[in-house]
Amino acid sequence: MKVLLTDLFSTLISGGDAERDAVNARMGAILGVDGVAFQRAFDASSYERFIGAYGDLPNTLRVIAERCGGAPTDEQVQEATSLRRALAQRLLGAAPAATLDTLAAFKAAGWRIGLVSNITAETQLQWPGSPLSKYFDATAFSAEVGAAKPEPAIYLHTCTALDAAPTDCLYIGDGNDNELPAAAALGMQAIRTIEHANSAPTWQGPTINTFADLTTYLTQ
Repeated sequence: MKVLLTDLFSTLISGGDAERDAVNARMGAILGVDGVAFQRAFDASSYERFIGAYGDLPNTLRVIAERCGGAPTDEQVQEATSLRRALAQRLLGAAPAATLDTLAAFKAAGWRIGLVSNITAETQLQWPGSPLSKYFDATAFSAEVGAAKPEPAIYLHTCTALDAAPTDCLYIGDGNDNELPAAAALGMQAIRTIEHANSAPTWQGPTINTFADLTTYLTQ
């Protein structure tokens, strides 16, 4: 086993849930609609946003604002877009040093590393400038692939890019979106991390406390 596949939010970095909620509510106000209603509509559209159904972030915000009865101007959409992109940049830039060291250790040991992430377009745009990106040989962003975990296609997309079979892969994630059983069903060795969130408390497979604890698998 020399292929590491990893989730992004709540695995490599914090999911920033409280900050996301605050930003989403603020975006609603900027777009001229009720902040709470916008936040709920935004959350309810997660799958569509994950697979890029609404296109880029500005159009996505416009669509959701209109669902809430708004008719935002281009200036309002741009302001809300900037707010959301700044959030993505902050979260991506806050990877723990121990996580970066662990990724570096896997790279040094000759492992290929792939990202399998349910994310929307703004995070994908910020990814190349993040301190994480240099460690990855392949990425499967749901908004680009057009499939989201737990759908097999997003895992298999990364396997194809790395020229690996699912059985060659170690998969680590917090367990959100039913990602761990889906990875295991494909033949991957799935491991849960609880460093940033306890997203899958019923998971019966192996669990580690921090991403850095994954180094115990380097010699397996």
